[in-house]
Amino acid sequence: MNIIMLGPPGAGKGTQAEVLSKKMDLTTLSTGNILRAAIAEKRPVGLNAKTYMDKGELVPDDVIIGIVKDYLETHDLGKGCILDGVPRTIAQAEMLDKMGVRIDAVLSLEISDAAIEERMGGRRTCMKCGATYHVKANPPKVEGICDKCGEKLTIREDDKPETVRQRLAVYHAQTEPIIGYYTEQGKLTAVDGTASVEETSEKLVKALEMLK
Repeated sequence: MNIIMLGPPGAGKGTQAEVLSKKMDLTTLSTGNILRAAIAEKRPVGLNAKTYMDKGELVPDDVIIGIVKDYLETHDLGKGCILDGVPRTIAQAEMLDKMGVRIDAVLSLEISDAAIEERMGGRRTCMKCGATYHVKANPPKVEGICDKCGEKLTIREDDKPETVRQRLAVYHAQTEPIIGYYTEQGKLTAVDGTASVEETSEKLVKALEMLK
């Protein structure tokens, strides 16, 4: 079963992909990891992408999708995979179909912009040890101080309100239309992403089990 996980930045896609991969014995594949593997293995598709990267250019959509297709065809993924970070646009979704990449299910985590801003705005990160906290959901024992190493906690650039709003705008403009694309194909299942991690995971597992 090949699955695509959709949702705005901060919706919990990475967290839920990790949970699903363990519960359903699926492999989580990020675009970055696939790209790095293709280059390291000196595969033609990877070397092609590297020519763009070496010039500081964005890797074209058709090259990215070609790398995904090549990886799926040349690696044993067991019971299937969860695609993380692809497709990002309608064009990439269409290319997946044209290249014959089988997509069995698309899971969309539904959460409002306001909830995303609150969730991401409350994140605090220790730049020394990498520990993460949330002022409401998972606060440190001492406000602003890391429990593990005692360093001062900071707000990452990605979590600042203006950055979050910009990332959401890009998501709505470029990625959100994919929801309609896969809805028309009958592959999309929307799941409420505002519940706890455990509750959301249960809903996602049930949705996938119904599709088997």
